[in-house]
Amino acid sequence: MTGLTHLDDDGRARMVDVGDKATTKRVATATATFTTRPDVIALVQADGLPKADVIATARIAGIAGAKRTSELIPLCHQLALSSVSLDFAFTEDSIVITATAKTTGQTGVEMEALTAASIAGLTLHDMTKAVDPASVLGDIRLLEKSGGKRGDWTPDAQDPATVAAATERVVRPGTAAVIVASTAGAAGTREDLTGPRISAWLADRGYVVDAVTVVPDAEVHLAIAAALDATPAVLITTGGTGLSPSDRTPEATRPHLDRELPGIAEAIRTLGSTKTPTAALSRGLAGVAAGTVVVNLPGSTGGVKDGLSVLDGLLDHLVAQIAGGGAHE
Repeated sequence: MTGLTHLDDDGRARMVDVGDKATTKRVATATATFTTRPDVIALVQADGLPKADVIATARIAGIAGAKRTSELIPLCHQLALSSVSLDFAFTEDSIVITATAKTTGQTGVEMEALTAASIAGLTLHDMTKAVDPASVLGDIRLLEKSGGKRGDWTPDAQDPATVAAATERVVRPGTAAVIVASTAGAAGTREDLTGPRISAWLADRGYVVDAVTVVPDAEVHLAIAAALDATPAVLITTGGTGLSPSDRTPEATRPHLDRELPGIAEAIRTLGSTKTPTAALSRGLAGVAAGTVVVNLPGSTGGVKDGLSVLDGLLDHLVAQIAGGGAHE
């Protein structure tokens, strides 16, 4: 374990000298969960509270908090932030806040992202305390960061126990899992048609599907980690591959991949582009995660249809190769 950088040799607090560090693009994403009653969630969504524009106010507060992080946390450096964005995903009794901060500099923006998520959550409490003073702000944590000497980081990628488990895992032949990244679908405000279609397609090809899991975009990283822990032979996701601030499926997928399969991802984009030019904007990945084939499909029914058409001639051969068979002829 490395020493604490904010302590000097005598154990006294200090500000770290970053003058000799390389200047790189740095990005960090953090999350926080604001839990309240379902009726309060409904009021926020309907903009029906005495203090109007609750989400807009929380977003502005989060951005302002990120910009003032060095004033709030004594040993943080002042940073020239190039971007701060906040996304709010609703469940029945909570609002999941996801904050992303970006800069180009000599130190990271983790604290700015964490501060943005925290201040936005505190603002939600202030805006709703008249109807629910017992609301709770919690689960404040870093989701991922990139840039600097250590490069990309996610909790799973840095957990030695997770790394060790991945090297020992045994894939269950003939099994599959499906994840739908859809905030509206998870909230029940939009019917999901893509998950059942993928599940039926897999079943027709002899796979036993563990589950079709529908999660908010902000929680897709948790769903992917959980699905891979169950060691299916195939994991197909749909949704969250675009350019919206809430689209995080490729970012949640990449840390798990041992090897990427860019040809599959490009084939899906190419087929989709013959029907709609916007298919080229999909950032979906394909690859292998400790023996599990992982493919990100777009969230539209047309995108799923195109993706399954590409996989139709590849998946069985690919799974067989990874399992040690299916040699080239």
